[in-house]
Amino acid sequence: MKRYALVITLVATVLAGCTMIPEYKRPDAPIPASWPTGPAYKETGEDFKDRSPADINWREFYTDEKLQKVIEMALNNNRDLKVAALNIEKMRAVYGISRLVVLPLPDANGSLNNYRSPADLAENHDAKNVRIYSANFGLTSWEIDFFGRIRSLSERALQQYFATEHARNATQISLIAEVANAYMLFAAEREALKLARSTLKAQEESRDLIKRRFELGASSEIDLNQVTTRVETARVDEARFTNLVANDENALNFLVGSPVPPELLPDDFSSIKPPKDIFPGLSSDLLLKRPDILQTESLLKAANANIGAARAAFFPSVSLTTSIGTTSDDLSALFKAGSATWSFAPQVNVPIFSSVLSWANLKAAKADREIFVAEYEKAIQAAFREVADTLARRGTIMDQIKAQQLLTETSQKIYDLATARYTNGIDSYLNVLDAQRSLYSAQQGLILIQLSRLVNLVNMYKVLGGGGTPEPEKKP
Repeated sequence: MKRYALVITLVATVLAGCTMIPEYKRPDAPIPASWPTGPAYKETGEDFKDRSPADINWREFYTDEKLQKVIEMALNNNRDLKVAALNIEKMRAVYGISRLVVLPLPDANGSLNNYRSPADLAENHDAKNVRIYSANFGLTSWEIDFFGRIRSLSERALQQYFATEHARNATQISLIAEVANAYMLFAAEREALKLARSTLKAQEESRDLIKRRFELGASSEIDLNQVTTRVETARVDEARFTNLVANDENALNFLVGSPVPPELLPDDFSSIKPPKDIFPGLSSDLLLKRPDILQTESLLKAANANIGAARAAFFPSVSLTTSIGTTSDDLSALFKAGSATWSFAPQVNVPIFSSVLSWANLKAAKADREIFVAEYEKAIQAAFREVADTLARRGTIMDQIKAQQLLTETSQKIYDLATARYTNGIDSYLNVLDAQRSLYSAQQGLILIQLSRLVNLVNMYKVLGGGGTPEPEKKP
């Protein structure tokens, strides 16, 4: 009983002991406290001003019902997200193992040992067959964690587990944004394809008209050849955008992880209900809630905990092997009185000659922590730049849309006027071609600018950390 009281006392000492992990202090964020200002940052979002973007569910942000269903399919099927989730399960298991190592885990075993003793070694010079049965229960090489080495490693495993949680959330944020952008790009390319087809149809009608005029001697052969070149140019664009639409659909299917049903695909660009225009807040501190930043910080905490394990390696380690059991040469007498056995084998390992290696390991652990400090600061700086670039884009894109719309309207008027002048014989068909080319270019440019507007909304939500899941607050 005294031996078991000693074991219980040692366990209590271990559980109540402290570690040699340095006190963690979050590094200061190497970025300005507020977002940049200037002519490019004149517009701010109006939606969700009372909430942090990281707390806004993606279903609240993406209001288009078809897009919501496509995103839900991606969250269920995407392989990258599945890998991230499996990594979480893996690290949860690793952390569970590291916690169990701290505790004494008894095991039981039974054995049968048969051997023959040769005649030359026996006292009476008779060979003898020996059979021994044994059953034991006890501990095998349990390290008593006096100096917190194992608990430091357990803390490192915990932070690595948290890092995988944050990585999974960051993967989900990126996946949602990529699916939304691919969905909108598909709609924009389909809109551009419709424009190319309508332009081709209009050019074919013009060619037929000019061909009849040429046959009547009212148009020249140059006019006929010029309109023919525009017809073939429009046909090239139709083929090009047909290919782009197919490629965009393939990319969307790849992100979703399965074919998207045709009824969920957008009919055209104008059919998409735009996402919300979220408010980025006034302080850049909200970047610290981004999952990729939290992931880097968790890895920094893991490196900090590893220093505690490296420090503890300088001190003696105590391991204990103990067992109680029974041994007999007859199986029927294995558990009878008088067959009991026990063993108690404590072992102390004092690092004397290995201290040089321990110093090297400690220096490496400290250098590793400084690397993660730099990685953490770099991640914050990169996140700040992403938000600043997105804000700058949002601050100027509406001016571009207004200018492009005016350019398109003006180009339409010029085209109509040039067509009327040609029909009345006042001008050459070359002016009509120039006007039509300018109108087509302006119309395609308007589609791209409108696409950029929606992509900017999506990216703003993404770079502010929106679209993830609540971060874990409790240890697994």
